[in-house]
Amino acid sequence: MREKNENKLYDMEDQQERFILVGVSLSDDDAIDSLEELNELVDTAGGSTVGRIIQNREKIHPTTYIGKGKIEEVRRMISETDATGVICDDELTPVQLKNLEDALQTVVLDRTILIMDIFAKRATTWEGKLQVEMAQLKYRSTRLTGMGNVLSRLGGGIGTRGPGEKKLEIDRRRIKERLAHLKIELDDLKKNRETARNLRSRSRIPVIAIVGYTNAGKSTLLNYLTNAGVLEEDKLFATLDPTTRNYTMKNGQQVLFTDTVGFIRKLPHHLINAFRSTLEEAKYADIILHVVDISNPDADKQMHIVYETLAELGIKDKPVITAFNKQDKLETVRTVKDFRADYTVKISAKTGEGVDKLLEVIERALAEQKVLIENIFLYNEAGKIQTIRKYGQLIEEDYRENGIYVKAYVPKEIYNRLL
Repeated sequence: MREKNENKLYDMEDQQERFILVGVSLSDDDAIDSLEELNELVDTAGGSTVGRIIQNREKIHPTTYIGKGKIEEVRRMISETDATGVICDDELTPVQLKNLEDALQTVVLDRTILIMDIFAKRATTWEGKLQVEMAQLKYRSTRLTGMGNVLSRLGGGIGTRGPGEKKLEIDRRRIKERLAHLKIELDDLKKNRETARNLRSRSRIPVIAIVGYTNAGKSTLLNYLTNAGVLEEDKLFATLDPTTRNYTMKNGQQVLFTDTVGFIRKLPHHLINAFRSTLEEAKYADIILHVVDISNPDADKQMHIVYETLAELGIKDKPVITAFNKQDKLETVRTVKDFRADYTVKISAKTGEGVDKLLEVIERALAEQKVLIENIFLYNEAGKIQTIRKYGQLIEEDYRENGIYVKAYVPKEIYNRLL
């Protein structure tokens, strides 16, 4: 038996778990692509896929997810492949979870708990760990009665990282108390984040939020631009905790690039709510930099999911620059359009191809948010020139007898103060 600790229920990274993936295909959906993504999630979590089953139905079965007939097929596949568990491609209700475990007599997980398990594994900051624990406890508090097999497993495995065995076996009252405590801690961290955001706002330094589907290359781009040292890995959710770095444009203007957690289809609402304060960094940005993996056959669908998630977070009416990344991985020219973007550019964050062009586009987008000012300031108003240098883009400066002639682009809110 492996040693348990307070933060992890158990861990089987040295003994890879084997799963059968089960999905339900409704009319005109992308069940096959979704199951392929689920396979990538299993790989990211440290497991392996030994079988896949898709059930065609008009709607998901309310009590068993796939229906009794398909359960027998899953049972046979478990026996043939010596699988250690089953993972369903949708979030299961407590009834579905319990009925499947009873019928299959094996571990049953769903897409939501798998993603939360990966988040628990990847979170490194204190805030990230608290957010993951809150999401897990909210999810599991309604499913304690249907998770008997999972909670009783002493060997460890995927779907069990996070709060710890004792925390999962306590009653709902104790969970409620723990959630209340987590909320207090996260509210304090949220206040600190808002304070930092307000300071950035007062500094007038533009913020560019990097968003995109998971594994689109956001961290690679941030590292290329700023040497941020963020983990780069060809796996889903390689990085969770947002990173903000300063960058000086060619025209001398300071900007802040903020990396955000990657999006994914069927991203659990528990996680969206728990990570809302960090995801909302994009809400207060001046520009949204949407990174797309152009080498992925599902690039169009992934872009749609990103925009859906942004809308759910209330992020709209922001200038959007879409960077079609990973051009170096294309064997043939591929044309994908983003009609919702204000600008598009082709890049490779890995090789640097097109990044200079991207920076030019960012400069142009920032300039469009500013107002052209041409004015002669008296010499005793020289402080205003410093304000222009700090917050704007100085184009021309000429010292004349009657004052200092200035031509510059400045933020709209600064324009009125100057004149």
